[in-house]
Formats: sequence, structure tokens, C-alpha cells
Amino acid sequence: MLSAADVALLIDASGPGLPRVRHFGAAPGTDDGAELLPLLASLVTAPPLLPAQGDGWYGRPGLAGSRDGEHWPVRWALGGTDVSAEPGRGGTVTITAADERAGLSLVSELGMDAHGVVTLRHTVTNTAASPYRLAGLVCALPVPARAGELLDFTGRWALEKVPQRRAFAHGVWSRENRRGRTGHDGTGLLVAGAAGFGFRSGEVWAVHAGWSGDHVHYAERLQEGAALLGAGELPEPGEIVLRQGESYSTPLVYFTWSAEGLDGASARLHDHLRAARPLPVRPVTLNNWEATYFDHGLDRLLELAERAAAAGVERFVLDDGWFRHRRDDRAGLGDWYVDEGVWPGGLHPLAERVRGLGMQFGLWFEPEMVNPDSDLARAHPDWVLGRAERLPPPHRNQQTLDLARPEAYAYLLERIDALITEYALDYLKWDHNRDIAEPVHDGVPGVHAQTLAAYRLLDELRARHPGLEIESCSSGGARVDYGVLARTDRVWASDSNDALDRQAIQRWTGLLVPPERMGAHVGAPHDHITGRSLPLAFRAGTALFGHMGVEWDLTSASEAELEELAVWIALHKRLRPVLHAGRVVRADHPDPSALLHGVVLPERAVYGYAQLSSRPESAPAPLRLPGLDPAARYEVRVAGPVPGSALMPWWASEPVRLPGAALAELGLPAPALQPASIVVIELERV
Repeated sequence: MLSAADVALLIDASGPGLPRVRHFGAAPGTDDGAELLPLLASLVTAPPLLPAQGDGWYGRPGLAGSRDGEHWPVRWALGGTDVSAEPGRGGTVTITAADERAGLSLVSELGMDAHGVVTLRHTVTNTAASPYRLAGLVCALPVPARAGELLDFTGRWALEKVPQRRAFAHGVWSRENRRGRTGHDGTGLLVAGAAGFGFRSGEVWAVHAGWSGDHVHYAERLQEGAALLGAGELPEPGEIVLRQGESYSTPLVYFTWSAEGLDGASARLHDHLRAARPLPVRPVTLNNWEATYFDHGLDRLLELAERAAAAGVERFVLDDGWFRHRRDDRAGLGDWYVDEGVWPGGLHPLAERVRGLGMQFGLWFEPEMVNPDSDLARAHPDWVLGRAERLPPPHRNQQTLDLARPEAYAYLLERIDALITEYALDYLKWDHNRDIAEPVHDGVPGVHAQTLAAYRLLDELRARHPGLEIESCSSGGARVDYGVLARTDRVWASDSNDALDRQAIQRWTGLLVPPERMGAHVGAPHDHITGRSLPLAFRAGTALFGHMGVEWDLTSASEAELEELAVWIALHKRLRPVLHAGRVVRADHPDPSALLHGVVLPERAVYGYAQLSSRPESAPAPLRLPGLDPAARYEVRVAGPVPGSALMPWWASEPVRLPGAALAELGLPAPALQPASIVVIELERV
């Protein structure tokens, strides 16, 4: 049995085949799993770790594949089980198995970290002389009958992570992604839970595939009573062919459980990611894209940098348009040389001034793409991912560069490495602006090889430049997963900077991604995507709760706007130790027109109360602040600017001290806010 943080995973290896997970959920009150196995075996219908029909499983098989002219259903014979675990501290289980007649061997690696997050990976090896065509290999764990409801997410460009719920009935609910990247509609998390679960209540189980290519998340319940959550890569026919001695490993698949609703599951995942690779202080970032687009006049950019620095910005990122032939989005992708016509002195005048102002300097790339109208595509048309006789349909005037081709990979590594070195870059914004259509590499489907090559390129650049930070952007939030986050420092949650949409996008993206890894920018007063005009306080108060940045032409801002922006940036810096280290909490607030969320540490907490639309009732609902220590007392005060139209309650005029239990159960009288308004509340333990 693996156990940590009140979570237990009980594995039954007593049978002749693969072990079965008899329990994944709340710790059962004993460290001796053996004494529970007879009880659990009589209560739970549990398939083996890699279920097949030979095990009595008639649902989706764990492994699917074939050999030319011959078919042997797999029946695994257990080779060994190696356990390294300490009660209450997690551990690992490594299982080996083989089927000599089928010509396959298997290694399954289960792990549980100190926060109760379970990871699972299978590796299958072809031990026979004939090739094995792998059609699918997934990782799945059982969930109990009381998990009667499913939550997953869909979305589109500029409106990612839209929730959808349904009953967990008999059959398969499968979210299959064939976009070549995680996708705007990628679910991120697939959650099963007790009916009616919310952010703060209800038992939930969740699964996430840590993979940036084609993938599947699924939930399945059979009439026999067994139910599973699973995920894995989704290969195309013929994409993965194993010759004798060759192996295939699934991506890491992450499972989490909580008895405290979605917030509990989310907290475990955040803790896991933070422990895997801690980050330094997150600098407030200005990106020039929505400020200047392709206008790279040096004087204008210098003025933008100066205004940004005066407002407290700590990093300046030059976006698309700095490289050869790139005057619009129809040409130049792939020509990763500074455009001599626009930048006769290179980027040095801008980079040196940015650093002289006390800011870091970063640069935008889209390495995995190429414009047909580019020197690179004209010189190497065979580097395009697809068949030379018939290229894939173009999108955004671009094609995908075949990174699995060694020459293309070497070119990108040399060019990006040279630019990082020449300009001592602190930061890369790594974009990926189209779904991959009809990918063909050496005559076979190419997403698997493309994804691995992108990972290798990121890994190699980080190895060469250990201090470099990288942002994963994919036309917004189309590549948000733990595969890319193992190699990058933040994700761009959406191309929309509309703060009304961002409140929901960040709320749901934040189930998987902690605030310090989620880019959140103060956009322009008038949003170019939705057409809405929103007040600065609401835009800034929304961005406050992520990795804050600015994407607004500050040269057009008034002095009053610049002063107000500086106040919000200073507030973010002051609250950053809480916002980027605490536990994210989201209230199940009864008013559908408002959201209440926060970040909590033992000694401090910060909450945002956002009014999105007009209230259905005349009086706002009380603010019941989740996540506090009920036995502690807290000083409560308003932090940051208050909307001028707000009717603030008595506690806002001066700090008050109240017990955590009272703040959570009774709550605070809520401000009466107009739509598109936010109030930030700060608590300190006394």
C-alpha cells in the first residue's frame, strides 16, 4: 500500500496475472494493506492495471495492437513486484510482467508523492521477431460506484476551459484529441465525483495526461460494476511500430483524489508541480504584442519600455515581428535571424536600454512552424511535416516544421541557441499557432515523433542556458499540460485579455496550473477580441491573481492610468509571496453573477471578490471566506484600490479582527459592486 497526505493506493498482487488496484482514495485507517484485501476483494470489482478480456474485462483494453498475419490476445504473467515505500510518505511500485506467446514484456511504474498525487507509466517491449503495431496503451485506475458525476472541459480560441458536467453512466465518455497539440478544447482534467461535488465539498477523483500531442482522457463504467478513469497518448494507425527489442512508454499520467471537492484535488496537483521544480520570484512582464503588433519602430518600443519600467514592470518581452521578412503573419516564420532592415544594429539598442531600465529582456519564437513564404521553406521544402506530393491544408499562412528530421532540429537548435547567447536572453515566449493537420514523417503519422522532438529541443536549450525561463504559448491556451510544464516556467492561458472572460478561464485553468505559472496580463481598455471596454481596476485586479503582466500600449495611456497601474503592480509585488505560494481556494458562492476566490497561507490570505454581471437580488450574498484556520483570528482589510461606484460595508473603513471559523461560516457583508468590478481583501493572522 502507498499512502501519503490522507490518500491510499492499495495494490493486490496475490493473483497470477497483473496486480489490481483495490482502493484509491481516503486512507483506510491502517498501514497494513494485507488485512484489508479480503474485505476489498469481496466489495470491489477491480480489473488489473492493464485490463484485457482474458481478465474478464470487456471494456476498453489497456493495450491494443497487432502483428501482421497473427493475433495473440495478451495474458500477462507476473514477473515481479518491487516496492519502495514508507507509510504516510508515498513511494513507488515497479511491476514486471510478460507474455511469451504474445511476444511482449511489460514494466509498470506507479508512484505516489508526499502530497498524495499518483503517477502511472507503462512500458511495453516487443520480444518477438515480427513487428508489433501498437494501437494504444493507456493508464487507468478504478473509481468507486459513488463517483456518479463527470466534469470535463471544452473551449475554443480565446475562450478556453469551459466546464461541462454529466452523469457517469454505463459506457465510455471519451475526450479524444487529434490536433497535434493539447488543444483549446483539451480537457486538462477529467473529474469523477460524488453527485453535486463543488469546489469546497464532495469526494472527487481526477486524471490528467502529461502529454502535449494527441491524447485521450476517458471514463468508463461497465454493467458488472467496475469503473475507471484513464488517459494516455492517442497514436494513429501505423504511428508506433515496435521491432524486436524496441519499447514504447506512455506519458506520465497523473491521478488525484480529494474528499474536499475540486479545491482539494487542485491543491495536491499544485503542490506536486511546485515540489518538482520550484521557481524563482515571478517578474511582472510586459509583452508588446497588443501594444505595437508588427510595428517595431525603435523609438516607439523604447518609449513603451520606459513607461513600463516607470510603472514597475520587471521584464520586457519583444513579440512577433523582429526576424527577417516578418512584416505581417504571411511570411518569415523559420527565418530566425534579426531583420537587418528593421534592426540595422540588431536588437542590442533595445535590449541594452531595457536592461538599463532594470528589466529583463525576452523574445518571441515559434520554432515548430514555418511560412511557405520564407527563405527556410524555399531552401528546404522537404522539412515541412507532411507528404511532399500534397502538403497539409495551410492555416494562418503556415505549415509545421518537421522537428523529427535531424537537419531541421539542428537548424533550430543552432539558431535559437545563438540568439539566446548573443542577447543574453532571460526569457523565451515559445508559441505554436496552429493545429497540426495531416502530419507525415518518413511516410508514417508524425505527431508522436514531433512531440518528442519538441521536448528534446526545450530540454537541450534549458541545459545550455540553466537560467533561461520559457513560456508555453499555443495561440493562447492550446498547450497546457504537465508534459510541457515539466520543461517550461509558465503557460499563456488564453489570447483573450478580456478580464470578464479571464475570470472564468483562469478559474478553471487554475485547477491544473498554480497561479505563478499562469500568465495573466492587464490588457487594453478596449479588448480587440471581444470588443468590450472594461475599467483598469477590474483588468488589473483580475491579472493580480496569476503571473501578472501587461499587454497594453502604455504610450497611449494617460498619466492617471499609469499611476493607477503602478499601484496595482506594487500591490501584486507586495502580495506575490502569498499569491505564488499559497493554496488556491474557490468559494461555492451562491450568487451566479459573482466569483469569490483566494490564495491562503497559514499566516496570510488574499481574496478577490469579482462582480461579473448584474446581481439577481438586491443585496449581495455574504462572503464566506474558504480555507482559513477556524481556530485562528485574522485581521481583515481591503487591499488595493476600491471601485468608485462601490458601496463598501462597515468592515472596509478600518481593519477588523474576526475568528477564521466566523469568516468561513458566517462570512463578511459583501460590497455592492457594479458589473466588471473587483475588491481585493487581505487577511493577516493575529
